[in-house]
Amino acid sequence: MTDLASPTVRVSTRPAETRRDIGIKRRYAAERRFRAYGISAIVLGLFFLAVLVSTVVSKGYTAFLQTTITLPIEFSEKVIDPKNERATDAKQLMTANYPLLVRDALVRQLGLDATKRPLVKQATDMISASARTQLRNIVVADPSIIGKTVPVTLLAEANIDSAFKGQIDLSVAETNRKVKDRQVAWMNELADAGILKTSFNTGIFAFGASSRPEAAGVGVALIGSLYMMLIVLVLSLPIGVAASIYLEEFAPKNRLTDLIEVNINNLAAVPSIVYGLLGLAVFINFAGLPRSAALVGGFVLTLMTLPTIIIATRAALKAVPPSIRSAALGLGASKMQTIFHHVLPLAMPGILTGTIIGLAHALGETAPLLLIGMVAFVVDFPGSPLEPSTALPVQIYMWANEAERAFVERTSGAIIILLIFLVFMNLGAILLRRRFERRW
Repeated sequence: MTDLASPTVRVSTRPAETRRDIGIKRRYAAERRFRAYGISAIVLGLFFLAVLVSTVVSKGYTAFLQTTITLPIEFSEKVIDPKNERATDAKQLMTANYPLLVRDALVRQLGLDATKRPLVKQATDMISASARTQLRNIVVADPSIIGKTVPVTLLAEANIDSAFKGQIDLSVAETNRKVKDRQVAWMNELADAGILKTSFNTGIFAFGASSRPEAAGVGVALIGSLYMMLIVLVLSLPIGVAASIYLEEFAPKNRLTDLIEVNINNLAAVPSIVYGLLGLAVFINFAGLPRSAALVGGFVLTLMTLPTIIIATRAALKAVPPSIRSAALGLGASKMQTIFHHVLPLAMPGILTGTIIGLAHALGETAPLLLIGMVAFVVDFPGSPLEPSTALPVQIYMWANEAERAFVERTSGAIIILLIFLVFMNLGAILLRRRFERRW
């Protein structure tokens, strides 16, 4: 009878406590790595955010500064109203040769020979072409100024403005830059005399669209955005809250409501350009509403914002403890009284937060507004939501496509304005939530 070979049993000589310590060390090491990964991700995100903000600010802060030239303008009657018909012929005041007044004032200031046309043209090119409109508005508003000499502050031309701000390298050859050497000399002469200087650019907030960068502003875009945000707020907040209350508190739980909930969640993820196509088909082609109107933009952004508000409102209603409802019902309150007197006030911080975030999202949208025609060149301020207008993000898009060098700082300046609005809106959402939030 042969002996069967017994299996070899390996007994670890390492103590059990040592193995446990090694396991603990590995877990601690894994936690440290995970923490390091998280901190690295945050640092990387902050780095890219800092790069983005610094790039926009470095290119756009000069948009809030504007170079101006103050000249004593002689409102000559021979130029403006040679027939002395200003009391009866307003058309003459509108079509007068106002650039001639600017030219004469600049020739006198620089001591130039008016017969040397190339030299005079280089000098007058330093003044923005918007001076004609500015002087015309002054005369139309007060015809009694004709015959007087009044100092008027005019905008410098975009290239002179950029050169005076140091954005153009004046050390390169004259043929490689738009500002000529003689213009640089005149610029320095006027600056030394205190006639040419840089001040805060209020025009970026007050002017409308313009093909001249120095006369372009976001005033019309701000009014258009304000109209749209008011329409979105008036429509989306009550409709979104009412839909949320019904779905969360009153609607039966069946396949239909489940389908509605799924569709609402899907609509929140639909690309914004799809809403633009919907607005183009329904509000413009079918309903016949005017293109490029803030009313249509508000309707489109309302459709886009509703899913966000509904989801946020339902989450806020769910966060209210069921004991609140039970206590109110137990004291004899009706279902409607329980919702509107107890549940809705407690859910209001979450509702306001979701609404403000939805409005901030709508404020920065561009694609749906492009499809409904809000990319129009609008100079005059809209008097109502039915008049042509544009929006701040669309204005940024339009300026970004311009070839003029000075529009680069205008684009970055408009981005800074938009970012400031978004920061304040999100900050308001945070403050409202912390002010009214209750912890259970």
